[in-house]
Amino acid sequence: MSRSIRVCRFIVPLMTLVSSGFCLASAGAAELKFSKRCLMLSPNEGCAIADVDRDGKPDIIAGTHWFAGPDFVPRPLREIPEFGNDFLANNGDHAYDVDGDGWVDVISGGWAESEICWYRNPGKVGLAKGLKWQRHLLKDTRGENETFTLHDFDGDRIPELFVACWVKEDPLVVWKLAKDADGKPTIERVVLGENGGGHAYAFGDINGDGREDVLCEVGWYERPTGNVLAKPWKLHAETALPHPSCPCVLVDLNGDGRNDIIWGKAHDFGLYWWEQGQPKPDGTTTWTEHLIDDSWSQAHCLVWTDLDGDGQGELIAGKRVRGHTTGDPGNDQPECLYYYTWDKSAAKFTRHAISPPGGGPGAGMQIRVADLNADGRPDIAVPGKTGTWVLLNEGTKP
Repeated sequence: MSRSIRVCRFIVPLMTLVSSGFCLASAGAAELKFSKRCLMLSPNEGCAIADVDRDGKPDIIAGTHWFAGPDFVPRPLREIPEFGNDFLANNGDHAYDVDGDGWVDVISGGWAESEICWYRNPGKVGLAKGLKWQRHLLKDTRGENETFTLHDFDGDRIPELFVACWVKEDPLVVWKLAKDADGKPTIERVVLGENGGGHAYAFGDINGDGREDVLCEVGWYERPTGNVLAKPWKLHAETALPHPSCPCVLVDLNGDGRNDIIWGKAHDFGLYWWEQGQPKPDGTTTWTEHLIDDSWSQAHCLVWTDLDGDGQGELIAGKRVRGHTTGDPGNDQPECLYYYTWDKSAAKFTRHAISPPGGGPGAGMQIRVADLNADGRPDIAVPGKTGTWVLLNEGTKP
């Protein structure tokens, strides 16, 4: 079912609202072709790409299994309890060698679960036997975690675990990997912002001072100088967003030297970009909203990457089917997965189907991009309630 293009108006300080919309690719226009394959039917919504077995080929990690490249045959990894009747408890998979033994492990948590755990790669012999990965507790923290991501905040080449908690009033926190008194892996809590966080994240320089800031649901936090994990970050509320995607995208679309915001309503219709204008004299950022597409709902995860090799990024976005099981607008409409090309001169996005509505793949909590078959083109792995899928980029359609 289609919907007319519209702009949803809401109150945001210093916001100008401009109706825009997307273009459909015209007949004869160059488009990428993707072949698709369902690896497993499962309601798991997290995935990662890493060389699990150290054979030099990328593998896919997705919840209960890992899939060995290049054939992506499923291999057991762990058990995951159900969360309600339409989910597995896993809200994301993050590949990292936690214990430093040279074999990539998996860090994972859940929406309601307070425990953040890591699963130890059993190594060459264990993988060959199909052994389950041993579960280890990193920290019993808090529940209500919308998603996690690994990101190096302090530049020491060791990523921190960033948490987007859907309770907006809770502090914005990251967890730093460390060792406990017995030398076992653990994580230590670091508060970036006491003024809340919420259902969103993106990393990038928002105010043009050359330092990477953090965007979240309640606004954006300005990165301090010096030790960024030892100082409070200042909240700027002018970019507060209504239940946005995890992640959003920060990128300079129009080439004016200021990063813009691409975001979707994670549990409603609407995909937008906010154009950053000249700041006010006191440094407050200003924004103009442009509609990209509101013909499908639940754009929960966005990725910006160069799919066609032209040196310019494209936006990947897809419908997260039944993101709240029931109740979301467009909840029962079919899955879809798109990429959008950007025309800077026309200031317009053009939509292209990776997989059309009802074609199989939608999107879960994560969309991963990597060259999975060594042909030099970026491919896509995506989990969700329609299963875990691989979409191989076959280049421009003839």
